[in-house]
This record gives sequence, structure tokens and C-alpha cells, in this order.
Amino acid sequence: MTTLATDHSATAAESAGREPGVARHLIDGAWTGTPTTERTNPARPDEVVALSPAGTAEDADAAVAAAVRAQPGWAALPAPARGAILLKAATLLEERAAEVAADLVREEGKTLAEAGGEVKRAADVLRFFGSLGWAPSGDVLPSGTPGTTITTRREPMGVFALITPWNFPIAIPAWKAAPALISGNAVVLKPAELTPLSATHLARALADAGLPDGVFNVVHGRGRVVGEALARDERVAGLSFTGSTAVGLHLKGILDGRRARVQLEMGGKNAVLVLDDADPEAAAAVVAVGAFGLAGQACTATSRVYVTPGVREAFTAALVRLAGGYAPGDGLDGARMGAVVSEAQFAQDASAVRGAVSRGAELLAGTHDADPSGGLFFPPAVLAGMAEDDPIVTEEVFGPVVAVLGVPDYEAGLAAVNASRYGLTAGICTDSLALATDFAARAQAGVVKVNRPTSGLDLNVPFGGVKDSSTNTFREQGRGAVEFYTWGKTVYLGV
Repeated sequence: MTTLATDHSATAAESAGREPGVARHLIDGAWTGTPTTERTNPARPDEVVALSPAGTAEDADAAVAAAVRAQPGWAALPAPARGAILLKAATLLEERAAEVAADLVREEGKTLAEAGGEVKRAADVLRFFGSLGWAPSGDVLPSGTPGTTITTRREPMGVFALITPWNFPIAIPAWKAAPALISGNAVVLKPAELTPLSATHLARALADAGLPDGVFNVVHGRGRVVGEALARDERVAGLSFTGSTAVGLHLKGILDGRRARVQLEMGGKNAVLVLDDADPEAAAAVVAVGAFGLAGQACTATSRVYVTPGVREAFTAALVRLAGGYAPGDGLDGARMGAVVSEAQFAQDASAVRGAVSRGAELLAGTHDADPSGGLFFPPAVLAGMAEDDPIVTEEVFGPVVAVLGVPDYEAGLAAVNASRYGLTAGICTDSLALATDFAARAQAGVVKVNRPTSGLDLNVPFGGVKDSSTNTFREQGRGAVEFYTWGKTVYLGV
């Protein structure tokens, strides 16, 4: 592979001037495919940062075949040996962190600090699941029959397909692949087209750590070609997908049709309820981090806020002031907020804000007519005065855009938070332990945050949503993540 620099100590400044990186398919241990698809830097539209191949259904077929061949040998390897490979891959990612983070900034647009944190997250995920190679597995249960011992165990299911998005292009592939691998499965990853280098760095770390050929495969290309082929392949035992609700539900129909396992993490329209007893400045800081961090390009980002009358004016003023501090810029130049990922996303953000204003919303911060020609820098937008059923309140934007609405009291606010087809994360800002506890019990979301941003989650806790945000079955992350990639077995042992 002629692609990425082999000097893993490269600084961000050095990385910014590199020739385009080249990503290829990884199939049965071989880097293959002609890199014909260009990816430009969203902060520097004239800079080509990556080249990758346009995968075909035949490439997907070859990757699945390789995984099928490799999986039994990988499953037969003792769990501590599998874990040791994941631990070594984690160390390699850490050693290469400067190069990996710089590539992530150049192809995805986030800030260098955010990219560095994501690379660390990927390494930590590999380390967490690698350590499970030494953890107890299964239970010993009492039997009502004399001389009988009952045990439970988890068995790998075979080959899994992973389809991952561009917003966390190394962390999400890591947190899907690691539990699959430690459980003894083989994997075929279809990464986002916009971020081929980040997926390549993960694949290289695993390969360099000694993962056997065919256990982890990567096929680049369009979802409707490669992803569709993987979903329909009878040899694929299950598919884990993160992306839009429409695509996720389409894939679920395919997988359900052949009784394969499917895990979906999809859209979010996450809300925060700010009550009169909250400190308005502190609440505004919580919302700003959730809304404008990562340029709002997270499924857990805050996009709607409901505020009770006593703090509404002070909270809104504080949020508008904080929004002005998130000036977007090149992530390699120390900007607090990076570029949005693509021209299409930029246009979607602008259209959402423009539409809300045309329907009567007041634009308190930001603009809908920013010029993308010098970089895809979309300034944070704060909107108020819109109807509760306005699309800016109900539909996911996936940008640094937040709608602020008034509610008369806690009960009305809770009802508004729950009045969404999504249910990924929800937050409340309050000094009342009683109301925080009630909100945690009644909020219709897979993750609830009290006086904390809706975005961000520790890697050792379950992650997932309800309603149209998820299949609401198997959760990602934490020890429970292995359940999706395994099936349970009960063993009676007579002695």
C-alpha cells in the first residue's frame, strides 16, 4: 500500500502539506482496488486529501468469502490470544495518534483536539474489549437434578458486516469491530465514502498487531452497492449499522427477510429542558457544548431546547453569546469549531435555517447565507419564535443549529421533549433532585443527561436509543455489546 506516511511521528502541520493518502480495500490480508474516488478537505476545498476505490458487489463477495474462511480459525484461538491482538492494535493507534488525527481532520473537518480525542477513544475501545479476553465468560447455575452442573456460554455467530458513518470515522468502526472480534467473529467493514483514511488507519493497526488475514476486511464504496450486497449475503450472520433512519430501516427489511441479526443506530433530535431553578449561564454552557461541539455533527447533539419562563431571557442571551465564541475554521489551525463535512451538509444546514426564518423564526445568532467557497465553515445558529411543529424542531439537521422554545412548566417541558419520533438522548438542567429523578424515569430516550451535554458517552456504558433512533434491542459499547455478536448456549453437565 503506497498510501499513508510511515513516519508515525508526523506533526499536524507536516500532515497538512502531505500528498493525498490512498485507501484501498483490505480483502484476505491484501490491499487491493484502484483508487479512483477523490475526497477533498472540507476546510480547504481545493486540497485532495484521499483517494479510494469504488467497491463493487464482487468486492463485497470476495471479502465475505475471505471472512468465512478465516472465522473458524480465529474463533478457535483462545480468547486471551485474541485479546492480546486488540491490545497491541490499541498501542499502535496511540503511537500513530498524531498522523491519524491529522488525517481525520483533513478528511472529516473536525478540530484537531476533537480528532485526537476520537483516536484516543478508538484505542481505548480496543483496549477495553481486548481486556475481555481475560474476563469471566458465562455463568454456573444450580440444577434441581443431583450430580448436574449447569453452565452458560456465548458462541460467535460467524461473519458480521459493519456499515459506519463519517462523523466518527475511526471510533465507530472500532466500537463495532472490537466486540465482534473479541467474540470470535470475522468482520467486513464498509466505511463512509467521505472518510476512507480513518478506516484504513484502524485496519492497518489491526493488521500490524497480528490479526490473521481475512478476519478483518474493508470494502470502500457506495452504500447502495457495497452495503446492499453485504446485507443480502446469506453468509453474513448479522449487520451493525449507524446512519440515517431511512437507510437503516431499509437495511432492516432486508436482514429481517432472511432472519439475520441487525443492529441499527440512527437519527436523533435531542432535547434539553432548562428549568427556572437552573443557573442560566451554566445551562447555556451545557447546551452550547452539545449543540456546537463537533459542528453539531453527532447523532447525540443538542438541537432543541425548552426553557421555562423564569430563566428564558437570561438563558437565551447567554447561549447567543456563547455561540459567538464557536467561530468555525480549519481544524488544523486551532479553530474552536471545524468545517462541516461536505457541500451537501453545508447546503442542508443553510436550507434548514433559511426555511425556519421564512416560516417566522427569529435568527438570534448565525446566518443562512454563509459563503462555502473558501471552506465549509457554517457558523452556529440559534433560532427562536418558531412553532412547535416546525421542521427545525422536528427534523434532524445534523449541523450546529439549535432551536429555543418556551414552555410554561416542567410537565409541559417533559411532554415537549418526548413529542418526537426520535429518542436517542435527552437532558435536563435543574437543581432539583426530585425533578431530575423524575425526568430520568419518564424521558423517552436511551440516554439521559442531568446538567451535562447530550453529546458524549463513556465507552463502558450501554449506548442506544428508542423509537426511530434505534432497533431498541442490542446496545452498543460496554460489556453488553458482545451480546449482539454472539448467541447463548446452556450446557447441562452430568458428573
